[in-house]
Amino acid sequence: MKKSLIYIETEYVQDGIDLLETAREIYQDEPYETYALIINSEHTPLINKFDVVLSYSDEQITYFDQIAVSDIISHLHKTYSFDTILIPATHYSRILAPRVAMLLNTGLVADVTKIAHGAKGLELIRPAYSGRIMACIQITGSGPIMLTVRPGIFRYKGQKRLETQVITLHNLTYRRTGMRVIERKEKSIEYDIRESKVLISGGGGVEKYFDTLLPLATLLDAQVSASRAIVDKGLLSRNFQVGQSGKTVSPTLYIALGIYGALQHIEGLHNVDYIISVNTNKEAPICSLSNIVVEGDAYTFIQKMIEKIKKENDNECK
Repeated sequence: MKKSLIYIETEYVQDGIDLLETAREIYQDEPYETYALIINSEHTPLINKFDVVLSYSDEQITYFDQIAVSDIISHLHKTYSFDTILIPATHYSRILAPRVAMLLNTGLVADVTKIAHGAKGLELIRPAYSGRIMACIQITGSGPIMLTVRPGIFRYKGQKRLETQVITLHNLTYRRTGMRVIERKEKSIEYDIRESKVLISGGGGVEKYFDTLLPLATLLDAQVSASRAIVDKGLLSRNFQVGQSGKTVSPTLYIALGIYGALQHIEGLHNVDYIISVNTNKEAPICSLSNIVVEGDAYTFIQKMIEKIKKENDNECK
């Protein structure tokens, strides 16, 4: 039976759980077992989802100590002989994963966004050249197959409840780095666009009046996001960018204002229920994906929407 190890990052537990869907797409109908590795954190959220939970506590391992964690994963692989090792593509894990690959003398496919099965076997698909093309990597070696997966692409669908075996690990050996956290500051971010149900997203076509998106979003109980063009201009943080070099989102409603919709942006839209595009160019790629296309000036659309919503709200208050 195949074995798949999923590393659970302490601050992004759900992203790790979502990789169960990645494992399912890799193995399909082939029998396999899922193993979760969690360090210095509560393993309760993993129960009934994984076949095996490997839990390790060691106060000398700090959250950012990739060297220690990579040694632990390497040690566990020698014990369990995993066929695949899956890691969420977070900032931390993008440093961790290459270290693990070097220790295991195996390849690493980073930022995977799709799993496919071709004539020659498993294929891992990822963006390349800043998202301008999609690269398909065929797996031919003996493994283990190791990949980082972009958060938000795969969603755990709550398959059958499993009888989870919890194995508490003891006295693991790893290199002592002396790394310690001196100070920690939280980023000032009010929301995660990956969790938003409604997104008002602006592109280059609304650059001059991007600040008008927020009043509309407030009225619709939505959040503001943007394409790369807006982020590159410094009008919004990269935390709110939709696309291959930003985040993958799955809102119920996505309103694209002045967005052309190049490949790198479209790849950031995953399982969106409803898309409304407002663009002076009805041939823009985003329009071909949209349920409704409004051909016209996005600024005018925003103003009319705000006016209409306020008017309806006033009528309800009377």
